[in-house]
Amino acid sequence: MEMGVQLLGYWASPFALRIKWALKLKEIHYENVEEHLPDKSPMLLQYNPVHKKIPVLVHKGKPLAESLVIIEYIDEVWKHNPLLPQDPYQRAKVRFWAKFADEKCVPTMFKAFSKVGAEQEQAAKELRENLKTLESALEGKHFFGGETIGFLDIAVGWIGCWARMNEEVAGVNMIDVEMMPLLSAWFQKFLELPIIKECLPPQDKLLVHTKEFHKMLMAALT
Repeated sequence: MEMGVQLLGYWASPFALRIKWALKLKEIHYENVEEHLPDKSPMLLQYNPVHKKIPVLVHKGKPLAESLVIIEYIDEVWKHNPLLPQDPYQRAKVRFWAKFADEKCVPTMFKAFSKVGAEQEQAAKELRENLKTLESALEGKHFFGGETIGFLDIAVGWIGCWARMNEEVAGVNMIDVEMMPLLSAWFQKFLELPIIKECLPPQDKLLVHTKEFHKMLMAALT
């Protein structure tokens, strides 16, 4: 384990997955500390007393929360295989799009998954529009990061996996191939990369988990 690195995460969390991808791309060995949610361990409550949620990165005994903050920290501490661009303007653009995805795409995807009827359709429509906007950040490149995987790729790549699974479970169209062909193709290519794919949770297990979560959400509506 490199210089005392621990990751407090949960196997089905896309936000913990972001950190696993960052650590993998940086070739950093770490101890994976699996939380058993919804129960929260004393260690998690100690290291993240503000939000009390995963993921948390612990480096030399010092904890950091919030996945995008953690990825930036990893990139600053371990300089090899950089994830963020060197140019300040390009770095700012990457942060903008990562924030856009978290503030616009993630909430509408959850809403489209957790609602029914007209409310679900409206959320799915907004999600598709937001994903189409995100597609423009590719700018004809192989990756959002250019020729290599970068910060934005690992910030948004999980959406391709979770959205497809949510589509299957909730019966709603989230990633429209005709509307966003470039983004759809990028999701597929990115998630098939060996270094990315090996960090993904088992898809059959994740499907069962997603179905159970959806069933719980639907029960809360009645």
